[in-house]
Amino acid sequence: MADGFEAEDEAGDRGLLSDRIRNALTDEITAGVLAAGSALDEQQLADRFGASRTPVREALRQLAVSGLVEVRARRGVIVAHMTPERIMDMFETVAEIEAMCVRLATYRITPLERSQLIELHESSEALVERGDFDAYDAFNIEFHDCLYHATHNSFLAEQAIAVRSRLNAFRRTQLRQSERMRRSRDEHDAIMQAIAEGDGDMASRRMRAHMLNAATALRRFIEASRGQ
Repeated sequence: MADGFEAEDEAGDRGLLSDRIRNALTDEITAGVLAAGSALDEQQLADRFGASRTPVREALRQLAVSGLVEVRARRGVIVAHMTPERIMDMFETVAEIEAMCVRLATYRITPLERSQLIELHESSEALVERGDFDAYDAFNIEFHDCLYHATHNSFLAEQAIAVRSRLNAFRRTQLRQSERMRRSRDEHDAIMQAIAEGDGDMASRRMRAHMLNAATALRRFIEASRGQ
């Protein structure tokens, strides 16, 4: 079966399978394997991944939210054209939102939330050591989610998550750039140190730099993948 994906029990594993399909397509789109304008046929993808059309449809829906694909009348789903400038604009925007979140979180985080965040951060060391890309990607989402909720501003957290959803695919891909996982964890470590010291402004500056470093890593990965 193509790509080594085996048929799974759709009732229990549909969400997991749709995530795997989404991740595979994300990597191919950002690396240029699937070029802008390429049509993505549900049935062909279902055959390729050994799945029904339901998880494929969910994967395509998630890619549409991220802006990687577009749904067009009479043309179905096609790979979107995303310019480097557009991607950098998105990262610049999310960098400011994340910086605001971590500044508030530094002053408002509870002892229990701080303990959970420390435990979560420490668990990421093993992921980096074994080069577990998918597990680190999942950890990264959870780490930032914890910071959003530690602001104790539900509206801000909702906005941060909404904007983050547009960048999830790109934030995942940038981790593939050489040594980026290690540098990402080191940057998290610096942010955690600022939080521990109660320095919200420093935590904010470090988070902003963290996000812009991610954008740079993404650009380098795309350039290398496309042979530019």
